[in-house]
Formats: sequence, C-alpha cells, structure tokens
Amino acid sequence: MANVNLRDIRKVYNHTQVIHGVNVDIDDGEFVVLVGPSGCGKSTLLRMIAGLEEISDGQIHIGSTIVNEMSPKDRDIAMVFQSYALYPHMTVAQNMGFSLQLRGGAKPEIRAQVEKAAKILNLEALLERYPRQLSGGQRQRVAMGRAIVRNPQVFLFDEPLSNLDAKLRVTMRGEIKALHQRLGSTMIYVTHDQVEAMTMADKIVVMRDGFLEQVGTPLSLYDRPANVFVAGFIGSPGMNLLSGRYAEGNVGIGDIALPVSERPSSASEGRQVIYGIRPEHLILSGDGGVPLVVEVVEPTGAETHVIGRVAGQCVIGVFRERITTRPGDFLSIACDPAKVHLFDPQSEHRIN
Repeated sequence: MANVNLRDIRKVYNHTQVIHGVNVDIDDGEFVVLVGPSGCGKSTLLRMIAGLEEISDGQIHIGSTIVNEMSPKDRDIAMVFQSYALYPHMTVAQNMGFSLQLRGGAKPEIRAQVEKAAKILNLEALLERYPRQLSGGQRQRVAMGRAIVRNPQVFLFDEPLSNLDAKLRVTMRGEIKALHQRLGSTMIYVTHDQVEAMTMADKIVVMRDGFLEQVGTPLSLYDRPANVFVAGFIGSPGMNLLSGRYAEGNVGIGDIALPVSERPSSASEGRQVIYGIRPEHLILSGDGGVPLVVEVVEPTGAETHVIGRVAGQCVIGVFRERITTRPGDFLSIACDPAKVHLFDPQSEHRIN
C-alpha cells in the first residue's frame, strides 16, 4: 500500500494541452474515484499514473518515489481494464498467475496466491475454465484476481464495469467496495457514472476538459458543490439550475419568488444569480405553492420523476408520492430554503 501524489500534472498532445496542472493527494488505503464526462481526461490521468502515457510536465509520487521515468512494471501497480484483457487460451488459474510466472515465481507459491485470490473473489470453482466459458461478471472478477495476486502498492481501475448490464454493475460495485475494505489497499477508479462514484468512493475527483473542478467526499460534493458544473453532474437527476434575480430574501424567476434561507454576503439586491435546488428537495404543497406545468411523468416504482416548467424554465422533481397528474396539468410544489444553492452566472462559482 502507498499514498499517491500528483503535482501539477500536465499532458500535451500535438501542441494541444489536454491535462491542465492537476494536483491531487491520495492517502494510503484510500478509494479515490476520478469522474467526469467522456473526454474530460480522467483515463489519460490514470494511464499516466500507470506509466502507459508519458507525462508532459509535473511529478507523480507513489509512496516516496517519483515514478515519472519508471516503466509500468517497476511502479508496483496493478491495473484492471474495461475490456478484461484475459488470455483466451489460458485457464482462469493461468490468467491469474501469469504475472507471477513472468517474475519467475515457484509453481507452488503461484498456486497458493491464485487460490487465495480465488477464495476472496468466489472463483474457486472456475479455476480450470477458459474465459469463453465465463459470464461478463466472472471475467471481471478474474481480471481483479489477476491484480490481487501481484499484491501491488496501488490498484488502478479503468471503467471496469462499462461492459456489464445495469443489474450486474450494481452487484459488481458492491464486490469492488467489499474488496477494498477487505484488502485495505490504495485504489484509483475511473468512471463517467457519477452514481458509481457516489456509492464507492472515499474521495471523488471531478474533472472537466482536463481541469480539476472539485475534490472531496461524496457527501461534501453533493451538499456543497463548488460550481454549476459539479452541481449539475453530481446527483441523479442533476440539480435544477434556474436563472433569476436576488431581491428581499428571495430569487425572482419571472413573476415567481423562490425562497432563500439567508442572504449571502455577496448577493446584493437585484443581482443576477443561478438558483439551484435538487429534484429530491422539492416537495408537493397545497394551494399557494409554486406552479409547475407538467410535461412528463416518469414512475420508477419507489419514486416518481416529474419534468415540467416553472416560469418557462425546466424543472425536474423527484417525489415519493404517486403522481397522477398528466402532461399539461399544474402541480403545486415548494422549495426547502435550507437546501437552496446560489451561483454566480458569470463565473458559475458558488456564492452561498
């Protein structure tokens, strides 16, 4: 196990900078998720940690060692890929033990390590099968087993669940989190799925266009997003973001006044703001609430998602109640002032 420290990491492709001075500290034994939309640079950053991409500038420390010039095999890391990358002509046991074989390990030692990893991952009955005889989830567990037998300082996961169906992804999320708790190892995990990030991470690193937007625990990002991008990206569905004007303790959206719990020091009277409220923090109210013109009703079983408009702006609400209204109807809703977020429309940074 080891800490990982990224110091002003930059990456340039053909005179175009794609990673812009990223600084992240990952503690020994921490599970850190790099998350962001496709093309934000998260996989490139992971590959630089692994040594599969050259670093244009900056330093990567694994433990007390600067690894910029070290080859991947000398960094004492293990990587689990999206595509599993299993050898089709080898059995599960041979795939899992291949890296130890390359190191010149003795056969009894290799077998013992493979069996230990297989027990952790519930693969004992599959050791003599070939990859073609396995399901997607079983192949992913074999790929993780191959990483475990190496006993690395750091585990790297590059979107390992993307090829699995929705139900199996949920199961595998739990298995990977349980594996981390069992091993206590440092793990860095890349995904574009913010639900994966929220449910698995000790710490989340949110990226956009090669820049680091915010770093924090899942709940700190959910409760206090630093800017409009993080507010809209973290949470499912994302936060409602409405353009309005601050006045007398409310934010005016058209002719509708939405409440704010307290006046931010930087919110002067008449200032333009972005009013943020999460869909799950909207509540159904009686007469006198905010009128929502219903456009779409999506029952999910435990919850109902309602998409509509308030003063012409799109709003999504998530309610535990069963909603029977139809498109074109009005629904009366209310906002909890304590759950409101305000952002500056120019900088898009948080102001409360």
